[in-house]
Amino acid sequence: MNVNRQTPSPMPSHRYRSHTERVTVPPIERHWPTHQLTEAPLWVPVDLRDGNQALAEPMDPDRKRRFFELLVAMGYKEIEVGYPSASQTDFDFVRALSEQNLVPDDVTIVVFTAARTDLIERTYESVRGLPNVVLHMYTATAPTWRDVVLGHDRESLHRLIVDAAGEVARGGEAHPGVRFEFSPEVFNLTEPDYVLQVCNSLTELWDASPDRPVIHNLPATVEISTPNVYADQIEYMHRNLARRESVILSVHPHNDRGTGVACAELAVLAGAQRVEGCLFGNGERTGNVDLVTLALNLHAQGVDPMIDFSDIDAVRRTVEYCNRIDVHPRHPYGGDLVYTAFSGTHQDAIKKGFAHHYAQAESAGLDPGRAPWDVPYLPIDPRDVGRDYEAVIRVNSQSGKGGVAYLLQSAFGVDLPRGLQIDFARHVQRATDDSGTEATADQLWKLLRDTYCRHESLQSWAVDHVTGGDRLRVRATVDGLPLDDEAVASGPVDALTRIIGGHGVEVEVLSVTQQSVGSGADAEAATFARCRVGDHTAWGVGVDRSVTASSLHAVLAAVARARTSATVHV
Repeated sequence: MNVNRQTPSPMPSHRYRSHTERVTVPPIERHWPTHQLTEAPLWVPVDLRDGNQALAEPMDPDRKRRFFELLVAMGYKEIEVGYPSASQTDFDFVRALSEQNLVPDDVTIVVFTAARTDLIERTYESVRGLPNVVLHMYTATAPTWRDVVLGHDRESLHRLIVDAAGEVARGGEAHPGVRFEFSPEVFNLTEPDYVLQVCNSLTELWDASPDRPVIHNLPATVEISTPNVYADQIEYMHRNLARRESVILSVHPHNDRGTGVACAELAVLAGAQRVEGCLFGNGERTGNVDLVTLALNLHAQGVDPMIDFSDIDAVRRTVEYCNRIDVHPRHPYGGDLVYTAFSGTHQDAIKKGFAHHYAQAESAGLDPGRAPWDVPYLPIDPRDVGRDYEAVIRVNSQSGKGGVAYLLQSAFGVDLPRGLQIDFARHVQRATDDSGTEATADQLWKLLRDTYCRHESLQSWAVDHVTGGDRLRVRATVDGLPLDDEAVASGPVDALTRIIGGHGVEVEVLSVTQQSVGSGADAEAATFARCRVGDHTAWGVGVDRSVTASSLHAVLAAVARARTSATVHV
């Protein structure tokens, strides 16, 4: 049976080639599929260079400095700060870092340059006085770039790269703290044997050692395959690079296929030790790999990312200010809505999950913020990254009783009885369907009172303790029925039902639940009463500073709603 009835699209897909036709991946005995991420790689943010050059309005010096200070405060120890030979602004920024002593002793600065003698010299001039520097030289190596952009064959381009690397080595003689990095740009579209040949020649030329390792950075400059192919390419290099103990294997994935994060994670499984990317994934086209997502993916697996995201909103605000680009509300971990549930089934599960989490923490004698986390639909505790729980559940027309109950409980301390949750959720859905917007906790509280505190008026009441129980004297109106009477019963609520019954309306109180709302001088009593009048069952709510008055209001409201048939059978 053919269940796929899709038809050919009008797009000219035949114009494009599979990655298998564009680059050969040598067959290897894969080890990476059985590996597990157990520690953080060396993170290298490139927001100030690669990210900055992708902005419609590149950062001014103040924004660059603010971004740099954020990266340092978060704990990054190797930061690419610019392309000083290509931009006077970048050159001046790197000089300011040195002259104003803005770089902590344990932070290494990375500067980027093309493989040209004059640009290399200018780059060294920019880092004068900085003790810890990586000079990062790049050249595109893929066949299309060699043929179309550079006009070199394999051999002549290799000579060009080696000559430029010699200039880098000679310049480094006057900078004893400098280390070297090479990027064969578009590595993932370059013949693997050629990349290996070029990288090994630079490892030898730069005399790499375990004490002064060379960085070989292998970019997926333009994504063209599924992430497993990139992982195979990285594992091939990892297992065949000369002087492997003297090489730091780095990756720099882009996100053209939307799989940059997966490429980076699989690359680390395949042997990469260092990852270059940008906070929230800014970069050319669809962006560089997202360091926020990568780091917090580790956190969610119980691995310390070794970068501080404990106030992710402050990080996001700074990045948005510096880049002049908003972070999407659904962006993993950092977006406004990523810890928010609107769906009723999700809300109910989260509400129960929170209750279970707190109960488990209490039974184990643990702070809930330190207890093991296993709450449905929330991969991490929002408080780990500085979020509170106020926005975890938000109510709209898709929401259910769990979300409504959660908001009222978290905002007002009101724990609605389950039957009232079900009944009220229908009113909330009707209201949000009509408005087309979500409902806040304040709006829900108002809707609750408007719905369940109607058609009754309690003008006066008094209770005396007498032989046989309590005598209630009451003046009230319930659904237009005036009451001015008294009765004696076991309590005020029973007495009220006798008074109402004396006026021809038989009432059965099925349940009464009371809670405190607010605290201190503003505290009020909330009573939720469920009553049966004839064939109708209805809920009523009473709120008053007096516990007794709130009970009387709730019963009167339930009777009024039942009499007017404004009820849903429960």
